Amino acid sequence: MNAELVMQELEALGKERTKKMYMSNGAHEPLFGVATGAMKPIAKKIKIDQALAEELYATGNYDAMYFAGIIADPKAMTVEDFNRWMEAAYFYMLSDYVVAVTLAEAPIAQEVADAWIASGEELKMSAGWSCYCWLLGNRKDSEFSESKLANMLDVVKNTIHDVPERTKSAMNNFLYTVAISYVPLHEQAVATAQAIGPVEMKRDNKKSTQLNAYETIQKEIERGRIGFKRKYVRC
Repeated sequence: MNAELVMQELEALGKERTKKMYMSNGAHEPLFGVATGAMKPIAKKIKIDQALAEELYATGNYDAMYFAGIIADPKAMTVEDFNRWMEAAYFYMLSDYVVAVTLAEAPIAQEVADAWIASGEELKMSAGWSCYCWLLGNRKDSEFSESKLANMLDVVKNTIHDVPERTKSAMNNFLYTVAISYVPLHEQAVATAQAIGPVEMKRDNKKSTQLNAYETIQKEIERGRIGFKRKYVRC
């Protein structure tokens, strides 16, 4: 399949209601409003095609960019490729759920995520922390440096109330993910979440949200989810 055919198929799957929902979260034209599950049959036909993924991502169409993440070959992507994708990710659904997810399947994931976290830019920081969430929820505990993650928990503890809004959300998810999916630091993550308490996240034209990692972690503990790992990162 070529890019033109994929765009036609995506357009046919678009729904006005889904489009409005994406736009209320920060997406803008061009987009069709395709539910992510509806993309699976096209993805099955294509499987992995990095050249096609690059072509679709470059369209700037939200649905095409999302689909690009599904068919991309993360192992073939360089630091420059990921940085280029990140530059085009104009809101959190692209930075955290397309770019960060794709990066999480690359051998260079931690290296790139670390650079983004250190960047001071809201969406890069958000994508960096989110990438660690996808990594921790999928890879073996032995693939991570315990001392490095412990230091990252301290960074969250000391800065979460003062970072940009989307970064707050990603840091909150990181805290939760360490507590649930990285057993060696479970207790430290729980204690950190308790010390931080509720975090206010302001949203454009919407009511503020209260993030509370400690409460969410407690619910997961009750459900016996400590040590949970997902089989796949990408859908």
